[in-house]
Amino acid sequence: MADNLVKLHLSFFLGLRSLQRGNIGSLVMTVVIIAMVFTNMIFLPSVITGAIKLFEQQTIEYQSGNIIIEPKKDAEYIDDLENLLARVNRVPGVLRGAPHYDIGGVMKFKGNRLPGSIIAIRPRDETMVTGIFKKMVEGQYLGEGDTGVIVIGKLVAGHEDESEDLMPSLGGVTTGDSIEVEYTNGVTRTYRVKGIFETKSYMVDPLVFITWDEMESVRGGPVDQATAVLIRTVQGEDVEEVKFSLIGMGIQEEIKTWHDLLGKAFAEVVQSYAIINNISTFVSLVIAIVVIFIVIMIKTINNRRQIGILKAIGIHRTIITFSYVFQVTILSLMGILFGLLILFAMNLYFSVYPIVFPDGDIRPVFTVADLAANAVLLFIASTIAGFLPAWRIAREDIMTAMKG
Repeated sequence: MADNLVKLHLSFFLGLRSLQRGNIGSLVMTVVIIAMVFTNMIFLPSVITGAIKLFEQQTIEYQSGNIIIEPKKDAEYIDDLENLLARVNRVPGVLRGAPHYDIGGVMKFKGNRLPGSIIAIRPRDETMVTGIFKKMVEGQYLGEGDTGVIVIGKLVAGHEDESEDLMPSLGGVTTGDSIEVEYTNGVTRTYRVKGIFETKSYMVDPLVFITWDEMESVRGGPVDQATAVLIRTVQGEDVEEVKFSLIGMGIQEEIKTWHDLLGKAFAEVVQSYAIINNISTFVSLVIAIVVIFIVIMIKTINNRRQIGILKAIGIHRTIITFSYVFQVTILSLMGILFGLLILFAMNLYFSVYPIVFPDGDIRPVFTVADLAANAVLLFIASTIAGFLPAWRIAREDIMTAMKG
């Protein structure tokens, strides 16, 4: 045991001396390459993870809340709404429930026709559950009791030049314009556009909102029904536990968490991204192995005569081999540490200046576990890549090595 420790100590000493006496430019370049490989291993997956987190955040913040209640199977509406809301708002962990009532209709503006759903909301409840009111790019959000006004998404407003639109629109509506809505029950109303919102979510920006009072006016009387109830839970509460509490309150309607709402299709998309991440990591490791293998191979070839001398004076080939392995481990650790500095600097930068995508501002997301796992993979790959050429050269007989 003591003999093995002496050999390792000698190997480390020889490796460290070799680095100190080696070409500083080559050493720095190798460290930088390892750092770039490590950064690449983390950065692309972190951007993809950031995109996934953004979609989840948009779903919760603007589309469904933490939990959504939908009508029973084979039912079109949630009945006895006021009683339901009273029970929902009493459940521990629930901040607020906000009802939605979808009414079909056709919106008209300057010859443009756009069929869709107009969603009736209660603004006071809505502002406690969703964050759309924070995303007004023009005008103002709906106020409690507003009638004769409407709030529309950016994709509904559109542009006068249709080629700039991602989907059919009203062709360039701005705040203060009047649009006509022809409801499926035959009622036609003209609304002033009070505001236009933009969340950058393709699921939310095609939406249109009116107040509950306006909807009841269109329907011709009080409405104790809803097509959905969105629920915001208290921060830090487990949404699954809140869901079970709602079921325990005797609510018979469909109760889904935001994760249930996204369903298997979203899980499959995440799995697809995970495959891309794995491919990216594999390619980065291959690059690291090739680069380090070449660096150590050149180094051992240039030092063949020196290796022969060491063997001639009685240094065992295992000690020589591990001296190069120690060089690689030192270079790898230095590269990983430099890569960590780069990643933390990038994290600080993107926290202030996120990557702007059409569907939102993405901030790369990586965890300590991601950093540790990739660092270990890179360290192991680097060690193997450095061991192979050193082992090959160290096995040569003394005379062959002395000849260079």
